[in-house]
Amino acid sequence: MDGYEQIRYEVAGGTAHITLDRPEKRNAITFRMQEELHHALWDADDDTEVHSVVIRGAGTCFSAGYDLLGAPPLAEGRRGVRSFDDDAWQLERSQRLRMAIFDMHKPVIAQVHGWCLAGGCDIALLCDMVIAAEDARFGFPPARDLGALPTNFWLYHVGPQWAKRLMLTGDSVTGAEAQQLGLVLKAVPSADLADEVDGLAARLAMIDTDLLAANKRIVNLGMELMGARTLQRLSAENDARGHLASTAMEQFRRNVKEKGLRATLAERDARFGDGRARVNGPERRDERGYLIED
Repeated sequence: MDGYEQIRYEVAGGTAHITLDRPEKRNAITFRMQEELHHALWDADDDTEVHSVVIRGAGTCFSAGYDLLGAPPLAEGRRGVRSFDDDAWQLERSQRLRMAIFDMHKPVIAQVHGWCLAGGCDIALLCDMVIAAEDARFGFPPARDLGALPTNFWLYHVGPQWAKRLMLTGDSVTGAEAQQLGLVLKAVPSADLADEVDGLAARLAMIDTDLLAANKRIVNLGMELMGARTLQRLSAENDARGHLASTAMEQFRRNVKEKGLRATLAERDARFGDGRARVNGPERRDERGYLIED
């Protein structure tokens, strides 16, 4: 691949840093970004100087999700999204690019600050370890009206009940709450996030890469025996099924045409107040739908 446009790739001290680099768009994920990420991950896996990879976001957040306006135009004689199978095929194609995080031999750490929503979660939760700022926010708001999750590792991190609680509502949790649920390895104050990740990467740099691969892959194989890989394939197909929820999708398209994407998303999410779930204690809310702090 000639030159990266939407990520930055740097190697130093045995660690490859991949930075999602569309800060003006809150690192919204395009197909191009996923291609670049895929290429950089395998490049790092092939580089004998690299022991681990860190994925992070430029600017104010890790990633606010997929770029819903960045889809390439439909080309004559090529698949679009004209049928259920076309839709599933497109979702599976993107998922194959992301699955490099899971498939590559070397460990990958997600360094998460700010928003980690929708596609941001699809990338972060594929990583071997996620370290987050305490005030980061994890969630999948598109589940409210745009379909299901096209890559689904939530179940393997938080179990079925919390996976359903967050998927069925699109509500979010903070980094600190995500640590309690097991969604992330650890949450630290924002000021300590980079040092925490760098410290872990430095420890990985002291381990032989073949041993790192052996220990990563046996855990991942265990997850595969629990159905993790099959669930990912089914998740893409299930998202295409979710796109057939005619009432929600028709209303969404109508609103986007009339009001624009930004206003449509803001109107949708406003009904959910602050959009948060509470992990500890009752969810008491004010008249706007915001959680009332104790």
